[in-house]
Amino acid sequence: MLRSPGRLAPPFAVAAVAVLLLAAVVGMVAGAVNAQNSNGASSGVASSSVPSVTCGQASVYLGAAANFRILAGTTITNTGATSVKGNIGVSPGSAITGFPPGKVSGAIHVADTAAANAQLALKNAYNTAMGRTNCPVAVAGNLGGQTLGPGLYKSTSSLSISSGDLTLTAHGHSNAVFIFQMTSKFTTTSGRQVILAGGALASHIYWVVGSSATLGTTSVVYGNILAHKSISLATGAVLHGRALAHIGAVTLAGDTLAQVPYATSSTMTTSRSLHAAMVVP
Repeated sequence: MLRSPGRLAPPFAVAAVAVLLLAAVVGMVAGAVNAQNSNGASSGVASSSVPSVTCGQASVYLGAAANFRILAGTTITNTGATSVKGNIGVSPGSAITGFPPGKVSGAIHVADTAAANAQLALKNAYNTAMGRTNCPVAVAGNLGGQTLGPGLYKSTSSLSISSGDLTLTAHGHSNAVFIFQMTSKFTTTSGRQVILAGGALASHIYWVVGSSATLGTTSVVYGNILAHKSISLATGAVLHGRALAHIGAVTLAGDTLAQVPYATSSTMTTSRSLHAAMVVP
């Protein structure tokens, strides 16, 4: 029977239509989530661009190690006009060579209480950072050419920045934390850079290295390097952060130093023809 034009639909019919509309909306949302998972944003595989926050990470507490720009377990060795803005220290080893000609704006601690306490703090920080398991994103090999958002990135082998530069974007969140776990080595090749965007800060970036880290000639890296073994900066390498090696050496190699201002996340186009090995805030 046809309903007359002026007659309203019964309440049960209106309710049925509402249920159908709600089901359709839920289906579309589920489809979007599944599509996101299939693209790797939540599957544990980093794509060439990760624009969103994965899972919020807490900063890694460095304790007494935060008082040092360079910390080594055996030796700190420098050749050339290296410039370090901050304190350097070694423990339990007792050898620091190459200063001068290298320059240190802070104190030099050789097998003293401050360096020993810093090593204990570094061990705790390393274990804490390497033990993070909150929403890890699986990565492997070369990170160059990618743009990554805040989160925990995990490699069961080595990581490198060797083909293209790596951009880390905080998406406007200045407290965003980036943690890179790798069971083996961390390497940057000649001239490669870590570029900060979206308010990302070097103090909130952690490179947690199961073996040793090597920064190539004139490469530019931001963040705290926590290496179980050793750290090496080749001629012209610039580290905006800390080089903290637990059981091994930190090795620096410089050339004629051209003083450069501290680069911020908004002025990251730097000349690569520069500089002796530098560690700056």
